[in-house]
Amino acid sequence: MEQKSMTALVSAFSRAYHSENNEVKIFDDRIAKSILTGDEYNQISSNMMQGVRFFNSSFVGTEKEALRWVVDNQLSPTPLGRAAYTERALETVVRTGVRQYLIFAAGYDTFAYRQPGWARDLQIFELDHPATARDKQARLEKAAIEIPGNVHYAETDFTDEAWQNTLLRMPDFDAGKMSFCSLLGISYYLSEQAFARMMDVTGSIVPKGSRIVFDYPDEKTYTDQAGGRAKKQVAMAGAAGEKMLANYSYDALEKILNGAGFFICECLTPEEITRQYFKSYNIANPEHEITAFDNVNYCLAIRK
Repeated sequence: MEQKSMTALVSAFSRAYHSENNEVKIFDDRIAKSILTGDEYNQISSNMMQGVRFFNSSFVGTEKEALRWVVDNQLSPTPLGRAAYTERALETVVRTGVRQYLIFAAGYDTFAYRQPGWARDLQIFELDHPATARDKQARLEKAAIEIPGNVHYAETDFTDEAWQNTLLRMPDFDAGKMSFCSLLGISYYLSEQAFARMMDVTGSIVPKGSRIVFDYPDEKTYTDQAGGRAKKQVAMAGAAGEKMLANYSYDALEKILNGAGFFICECLTPEEITRQYFKSYNIANPEHEITAFDNVNYCLAIRK
């Protein structure tokens, strides 16, 4: 089965575009472009320019303006916002004793290869399908990006009921050390039952005081009450063969997390995300304002 995710490539593209085209940034992924081929970057750019009227039927402007509109309004808000949220939260908990960072479905996440000084004592584990992990490592090698010694690849298939065994068998993983787990872009593509099981298993392999962070679609996502951008995103993911399956109310999410041994520390709504993470960028770029994505919330929880 083809494992190269188009949504993961588009996410990397959106982070690269934002970093290259703005002085004040919501999130600066300075190496994202390096892990994309030139053809991939150009093809995604072309597809988005040509498809601008799918996202905005009344758009009028140049191709360059079309690309900027699609990236700022449709592609970037979630990848930028959730990365900024996650890495800020990670920096905070490292100071409280977290020593392991588990990146679920790591895809083309680049934290490990631009890690700041405060991350040097972390052991970083990228969990992903073997084909995806190997593709990423080949891209890093081609781009001459060094893989730091504290980075480990846990090649595993989350559809396997015992996926956690791959991680548990790794000599550098310590189930007794507090961990920070990011599960970004995952909840959309799992059934509620599968998501609950992932929470259960995660809760069973990390100790008290560990944190998890993830983004999730709220209960209005797949209804007529959803925002226009959310509806377009659902359609675009389906067209890429990556159908979105579930959505959650706060109460439903709290029940799942409590059952897995987690307590919700924080859930941010789109309005709160925009205010906390996009304000400086928007002040500097009033002609290209970005707002957090409709119906997408961020959650931070701690292992009880």
